[in-house]
Amino acid sequence: MDLKGTWLCMKYEIPEMLKQGKGVIINCASVAGLVGFEGLPAYVASKHGVVGLTKTTALECAKLGIRVNVVCPGVIQTPMIDRLTHKKKENIEQFQGLEPIGRFGLPEEIANTVVWMCSDEASFVTGHAMAVDGGFVAK
Repeated sequence: MDLKGTWLCMKYEIPEMLKQGKGVIINCASVAGLVGFEGLPAYVASKHGVVGLTKTTALECAKLGIRVNVVCPGVIQTPMIDRLTHKKKENIEQFQGLEPIGRFGLPEEIANTVVWMCSDEASFVTGHAMAVDGGFVAK
């Protein structure tokens, strides 16, 4: 099987999954892969690329027993957010104001989504970009 092109980023995962007859790949992008953000063209382009690569690979692998999806987190309480806000109350409130739910997401909430996407309960889900964003892209 030729693993050039759209599979290049996943060229080591897919052959192993083909050997076992099934598999699930979950890529990680961002809500920036679903919408634009002024002043962040390179970041937004790279995240849109991850979403597009995921969808294309999902189509190519669907009949091979391999599901491919991408999780798109919103603002998540991580050290990156601490660095961006400098842990200042006004900066934290500004970032939290981006989320309709009114708070940062937690890393565990992203992990729980990934676990579900890998489970048999999501067996009919492939090629999906799942926003886990407190409602951000619903605006």
